[in-house]
Amino acid sequence: MPATALPTAILGRTDLEVTRLGYGAAHRRALTDDEIGNMLNRVLDAGINFIDTANDYGNSEEMIGRYIRSRRDEYVLATKCGCHPRDGHIWTRENLERGLHESLARLRVDSVDIMQLHNPSVAACEEGELVQCLEDMRSQGYVRWIGVSSTLPHLPTFLEWGVFDVFQIPYSLLETEHEESISQVAQANAGTIIRGGVALGEPGYGTSTDQAWEAVQNGLLDDLTDPGESRTALMLRLTLVHPGLHTTIVGTTNPDHLDENVEAALAGPLPEDVVTEARNRLGLGAGPA
Repeated sequence: MPATALPTAILGRTDLEVTRLGYGAAHRRALTDDEIGNMLNRVLDAGINFIDTANDYGNSEEMIGRYIRSRRDEYVLATKCGCHPRDGHIWTRENLERGLHESLARLRVDSVDIMQLHNPSVAACEEGELVQCLEDMRSQGYVRWIGVSSTLPHLPTFLEWGVFDVFQIPYSLLETEHEESISQVAQANAGTIIRGGVALGEPGYGTSTDQAWEAVQNGLLDDLTDPGESRTALMLRLTLVHPGLHTTIVGTTNPDHLDENVEAALAGPLPEDVVTEARNRLGLGAGPA
């Protein structure tokens, strides 16, 4: 365990205390099984207690089940459903139930903490009666809390329904389209899982990311970093400033990058004047209250 515990938050109306730095286990770079296993154990050794995966993230679920099932009491486990091995996503009860049981088998567990719909439209949810399917999974004891990984324009309707315990939403200062949505979710006492908070993590959403990240890579914010701090660490700390954020999932397969992320999370959000200056340079207005 690290000498200093990572900051935590209660994930909305759930009883889950999660580290504000989570781990996205998509593993987009080719690694051996043992390398993945070592990385997963290193994540837990660093004190991170939130792991997000999906049944279409390659062998991610299988690796979690193989290498850290014995440490199951050390982390909150979130996965997703709706994916299909051949057709991308199929929004039917049959496919959701198939995915659930395949995920449980790969993860080597009887239940998961959070099951999320993997980016459906509002229409797909209504036509497939997907919320009822998730609630049935919960009543049967397979999942504790239900959620949705989503974006605009669907988020307001999903929030209005009042049925989802957690929302996974893309956000960073490089793509702020969902900044207000995160605040609205948190104000409704639902949990917020932020993805894309570091440009090199799991891809987020929107068209401006590449251009904005290029500006950062060209040194736009370099003088705002602490001594020895990387641009990626700066972006992570700028993400952690959002008052509605409960956890942000950062995916990496590089142990040095993981250590850097942990150091950034321990350093915490940046001072208000630094955040204001960064937002001004990126052409943004005032941040969320």
